[in-house]
Amino acid sequence: MRFERVVLIFNPNSTRDAKGTAQELQQALAEKYPELPVELQPTEYAGHATLLAAEAAAGPRPLIVGVSGDGGYNEVVNGIMQAGNPEAVATVVAAGNANDHHRVTAPRPLPEAIEADEVRPLDLLKLTVQGESRYAHSYIGIGLTPVVAVELEKGSKGSIRELFTVIRSFGRFRPLRIELEDGRRIPIDSLVFSNIPQMAKVLKLSTNGNPEDGVFEVTLTAHEPRWRVLTKAARAATTGLGEQPATTEFRFRALKAAPIQIDGEVQDVEAGDLVQVEIVPAALPTLR
Repeated sequence: MRFERVVLIFNPNSTRDAKGTAQELQQALAEKYPELPVELQPTEYAGHATLLAAEAAAGPRPLIVGVSGDGGYNEVVNGIMQAGNPEAVATVVAAGNANDHHRVTAPRPLPEAIEADEVRPLDLLKLTVQGESRYAHSYIGIGLTPVVAVELEKGSKGSIRELFTVIRSFGRFRPLRIELEDGRRIPIDSLVFSNIPQMAKVLKLSTNGNPEDGVFEVTLTAHEPRWRVLTKAARAATTGLGEQPATTEFRFRALKAAPIQIDGEVQDVEAGDLVQVEIVPAALPTLR
């Protein structure tokens, strides 16, 4: 067998019962592969999954499973990248709210995936702000996207409640000014760098997004009248935005403080910070 151990990392307080899902996976794997050690690793605080994944990735031939949503899996991915062990393999089992990465990449059920033994390299986005770097498996966004994400995190989950949160956030949002690499300063409503073609459950960002093609897509929405932004959002949720520009690197400077979203996680960017996004091709072995 390719793996010497399986480590299931999960948030025991997840709204989607990640603990129950992890326990069911442990039992299913014990029945199918009695010789394979399977460990449950519950997180205790925000960021703990990164530490647990780094420790697990330091051992020989581990399979590290994020039983989580996009934010939890982001922590797992960053922990594995910190360890720098090319034998460490990652995968995700959906146990979050949006589960964008799981839905788009559609890995097999875990017992079947281990049996099929198909390991494929995943490109990662690398975000660097003032010299500090972090990886993303799916997308990085600044502008309206993280503002909505912050409000959703504060509020209640559920499609109707989420819809009202999005509408309220949209009404309060003011455009963000950024400075592009060529020196132009522009107001934007949203700027998303994507490694997959969809996000936020229903938004179709592009027709050319592929997490194995060595590039990422850039969806830039310059500041527009509200009705045009709503029209674009409606198109993204129905027919999609079509093909988007693709690149390997993008730099800009934030002209005022703003949140930036990395998969499901949010961090702050200060006024004047230089932000760089680049692709790291085939950075992470993943089990599909």
